[in-house]
Amino acid sequence: MNQNSVQILLQSLEKKNQILDQLINHNEQQEKLLKNEELNMDRLDQMLDVQGRLVAELERLDEGFETVYDRTREEIIGNKEKYRTEIKRMQECIQQITAKIATINAGNMRNKVLMETQFKKQKQEIGKNVSIQKVARNYYNSMNNLNHVSPQFYDSKQ
Repeated sequence: MNQNSVQILLQSLEKKNQILDQLINHNEQQEKLLKNEELNMDRLDQMLDVQGRLVAELERLDEGFETVYDRTREEIIGNKEKYRTEIKRMQECIQQITAKIATINAGNMRNKVLMETQFKKQKQEIGKNVSIQKVARNYYNSMNNLNHVSPQFYDSKQ
């Protein structure tokens, strides 16, 4: 193994840190959007697409990291002194990643609650509109039947 493999591991962790920063920022933007009175569904859909791409990138980085680490694990463990600074930097990155993941999970939970609230509000609004349309339709039908006199039987034998 050479120094390049250790550098690849470090770069992978740093890239993961950067993507997690983007996800944190993205969660904050999503929270602002969900707190708005009027929910912009197109913007929410775009945000969810971006979030999906970022998560896919994280998964790809994790797979690459695992592959390289599996090949270099014995070398790194066997030569801890040689890779002391790199190991220390990797540990710092992993601590940062762990903290950021906790922040993202908390943000996702908040956004989930906000999204459920927004969807409930939208559902109620739709239900209210349906009720209004039903009342309007009944009123219209009633008014149309107001001038209509149904046929009457007249007893002409009186």
